[in-house]
Formats: sequence, C-alpha cells, structure tokens
Amino acid sequence: MTGSNFSQSRKKNSFTDDHRPGIGETAIAVNSVSKSFKELRAVKNVSFSVPRGACFGLLGPNGAGKTTMMKMLYGKSPRDNPEPGQIRVFGYDPLDNELEIKQVSGIVPQDDNLDVELSVIQNLMIYARFYGIKKSDAGERIDYLLEFMELTEKSRSRIRELSGGMRRRLIIARALINNPMLLVLDEPTTGLDPQVRHLIWDKLRKLRSDGVTILLTTHYMEEAFQLCDRLMIMHLGQTIMEGAPADLVRDNIERFVLEIYDSNCGEIAVSKNYRIEKSGGSRTLLYSDRIAVLEKLTEKFCSGGFYLRQSNLEDVFMKATGRDLNE
Repeated sequence: MTGSNFSQSRKKNSFTDDHRPGIGETAIAVNSVSKSFKELRAVKNVSFSVPRGACFGLLGPNGAGKTTMMKMLYGKSPRDNPEPGQIRVFGYDPLDNELEIKQVSGIVPQDDNLDVELSVIQNLMIYARFYGIKKSDAGERIDYLLEFMELTEKSRSRIRELSGGMRRRLIIARALINNPMLLVLDEPTTGLDPQVRHLIWDKLRKLRSDGVTILLTTHYMEEAFQLCDRLMIMHLGQTIMEGAPADLVRDNIERFVLEIYDSNCGEIAVSKNYRIEKSGGSRTLLYSDRIAVLEKLTEKFCSGGFYLRQSNLEDVFMKATGRDLNE
C-alpha cells in the first residue's frame, strides 16, 4: 500500500458533508482558556490556532502546562469556566463533543501503554475495534501501518520482544488506525536513538504532506525546529512566545554564541559588543550579532575550551524560560 493509497484512505474516512462541523481552514482554535487543579493554575488564559494540515508545537519546561493543554483539546481534562474560554477542534467543543473529537483524532501519549501480553497485530486489532472498524478493513489498514512504520517483520512479535524505538513506532501506528485528521503527540521521541528519531520525523513529515494536522510537545529543540510550522513556548502555564521557528530565532536572540568551558580563562569583561549569560558551574555564554567580536575573544582560550556557533532555538528557549530548574 503506497503513500498515495494512505492519503486516499484517509480522505475516504474524513468528513465529506460540508455542513458538518470541522469543515474550514482552522483545525484547532483556542481562546482565553485556563485550567486549575485546586490551588494550582496549570494553564492561564492561553490562546492559539492551528491551520488544517499544519504542524504546531508546544514547548516549555516541565510543569509549563503543555500536557494539560493537550488533554483539554481532546476532552480528557475539562477546561475551567467554559465562557469566555473556548476550544474548538474541527468545529467541535471538547466539553460537548468528546467522542466526535476522538473519532477524528489519534493520540500518542507520553508513556508506553501497549498491552505486553499481546502481539503487535493484536494490539492494533483491539484498537481498531474501539473505532468500529470491520475486521477485513482493519487487517488491510494494519498491514499498511506496519509497513509505513517499518514494523512488518515484527507483526507477530510480543510487545516485550520489541525495542524502545519499535514500541514508540507501534504507538504512533496505533494512533493512525482510524485515519485521523488530527495527530496529537506528547514527547514522541524521548529516549530514542538518533536513527529512530529521524525515521519518526520522516514519517511525521509524510503525514503532514498528506494533510494530517499535527500537534506535538517535545523537549528536543531540533525536533521542534525541523517539524513545526509554528511554535508556542509556555512557561508557568502562560504563553510567552509564539511564531515560526526560524522567525523566533531571528527576532529573539543574537546571531552567534560563544560557549566558554575553560574555567581558567579568568573574568570576562563586560562589553556592549556582547551579552553575557552564566549557565551553572564554569560555563559562560557570550551572545553577539558580530561573529568577529567573538572570534577575537577565542584567542585567549585553549583548544577545546570553547565552542563558537550560530544561535538556535534552544538559545531562544533558555532566554525565554530561564536556565534554572523549574521543579
């Protein structure tokens, strides 16, 4: 089954009646939404929207409210005070239409919740039954998904026989069993080796090109930069920054950074030509838009005591959320 077959299959199972909720250019619309757990306000007046067929990323330290925000979208955690806060997922309100949203969504949770007593195929077949998919249709769909996630040779294997990367790919395959219009991924590649991570990235790009809307949280800044059309950085339950990845880097951080590891380099003089950040221990970071300024400074350091590079999304993230642990 080819990628084009997958796209045709997905479209076949998507909404076709223009009068149904969900038809339009916006997949997700969140307006002034909050969520509290007793005294803890986990999400505070958050708003964002996601176009259909886009990949949108939620970034933030642990405890920023990312997972809570995602759970509100598919109805697992009700938002505070329905008015004025509003959520619409393909036109549906999670408070009233949780089942409808689940029918058009696939969820990849942060934790591995596969049934270890069953085989790969059995795990997928049981999930297909939850969506009322006929056994014959489910078999064809499962064959494609196993091929798509490069797991065909493991189809009869027990879950306990799979590596961590194989299990993660299987959880993504399971989330796709119902031809979802929306794929929600909570830290999809945490703990995986680079080869598996890049394979999953390629599969997510293919899904996006087929029109699947993707919402993900991740702690890997490179992952967010590579995959997302747009990002929102959260901190302590609030939105502190939003935009396209490249725009966030361009508009919120100096172009170059000199990381200094040499603890014997002495004090770095304060200068208007660069900005100084301390990052625990003996590491110092100097940011500047002028690479020549930073190159000149490297002359005083021993080889291996520094790293001069372009700034990236992680630099923006650390500047926005701080370098101290948020526990």
